[in-house]
Amino acid sequence: MKVFLNQQACELPEGATLAQAVAISQLTPPFAAALNRQFVPNTQYAQTPLQEGDQIELIAPVVGG
Repeated sequence: MKVFLNQQACELPEGATLAQAVAISQLTPPFAAALNRQFVPNTQYAQTPLQEGDQIELIAPVVGG
């Protein structure tokens, strides 16, 4: 199935979870994840199923001043 990870098209197997999408991003913590503009706690990544066309945003904090 095709989903969008940080606005880039990405192919994942049917039944994939948010945890699988995070894993392929290779982003190192800390970061926050939003699925279709809804924040998802990191404790729920493995239980959050994805569907065709979902929009996933992984957002890393910005430091500095």
